Amino acid sequence: MCSGPGSGRLDRRPDTRRAPREDGTVTTEQLPGTAPLATTPATPAEVAPADAAPAEAVPAEAAPAEPVPAEPAAAGHVAVGLPEPGEQLRLLHVHAHPDDESSKGAASSAKYVAEGLSVTVVSCTGGEAGSILNAAMDRPEVVANLAAVRRAEMAEAARVLGVDHVWLGFVDSGLPEGDPKPELPAGCFALVPLEESTRALVEVLRRVRPHVVTTYDESGGYPHPDHIRCHEVSVAAFDAVGDPARFPDAGPAWQPAKLYYHRSFSRSRIMRLHEAVEARGLPSPYTDRIKEWLEKAEAEGEPIVLDTDAQLTTRVPAADYFAVRDRALIAHATQIDPLSGWFSVPLDVQAEAWPTEDFELARSLVATTLPEHDLFAGLRPEGTA
Repeated sequence: MCSGPGSGRLDRRPDTRRAPREDGTVTTEQLPGTAPLATTPATPAEVAPADAAPAEAVPAEAAPAEPVPAEPAAAGHVAVGLPEPGEQLRLLHVHAHPDDESSKGAASSAKYVAEGLSVTVVSCTGGEAGSILNAAMDRPEVVANLAAVRRAEMAEAARVLGVDHVWLGFVDSGLPEGDPKPELPAGCFALVPLEESTRALVEVLRRVRPHVVTTYDESGGYPHPDHIRCHEVSVAAFDAVGDPARFPDAGPAWQPAKLYYHRSFSRSRIMRLHEAVEARGLPSPYTDRIKEWLEKAEAEGEPIVLDTDAQLTTRVPAADYFAVRDRALIAHATQIDPLSGWFSVPLDVQAEAWPTEDFELARSLVATTLPEHDLFAGLRPEGTA
């Protein structure tokens, strides 16, 4: 089932597509062997209680169960780090910049923290090269101290989410723009030798000893050089961390059980939210984006390709924590305008239309069954979730 160590991905690729109708709307074309998109309505809470009951996780229309065997351990590696009975489960997210942890997987982070699990966020860079995207923060004193301001924002977001936070210590590469694009600055994260940045992350992984790790896929989610490098470093570290011969001075070897990619901005989710907002008679923040998809699809003579069940393998019910996610986002005041489109879809619409945060299971050294509704599927004692 898995392409093997170093590939960074389970080998599963069925397909679903959406194609424009003659009236310009978009409809699902379900191809053979695929299941319809499944959603689980949940009731949002402005402030989720720590003992909130988990949302119903398995809708009637869920895709057929697909057993996934455990990936064999690599030769010379320590055994996979399985939790002992009663041991606190540990999740570690690897992100490129401060604010990424609040825009991707934040609600599920808050959910797991409320359930008593340990959640750690690693920021590979300090976001020093980021633009100020909130006009209210575009002030001389902020510009002059942007690195320190972004550190303070990250500390507040971590407090809101209840997560531990680690700076990996590399310098933001910036997003090169123009034609031709300028060269990346010397010494930035994207240009640091992979062995150096991998060692830094391996040291954190061996110290925190997470059971589950998340990061981005090979595209980075979008083509920022730091996001792409974040993927490369995360996969390399996942492969190296359990090998005592690699980076022996970085602590005792530890092997996380699972690696996931974030799928927070899937086309399937955007389309569903767009339809739900329009059904309420509200303006959709996604209209222009979908128009671009349609125009590109028409120009290429191809339907819009949506995310498949192979990509959205794991849907964590997290609607009760969407409000917490939004507060964490707002903490990044230089990056997020509280009046922007980030917050234009009402929470109750989100909870009804798409109440999960989504991930793709890339590697699993424990047996599990897809689709999943928990990043710790296959790791919890039977009967608990």
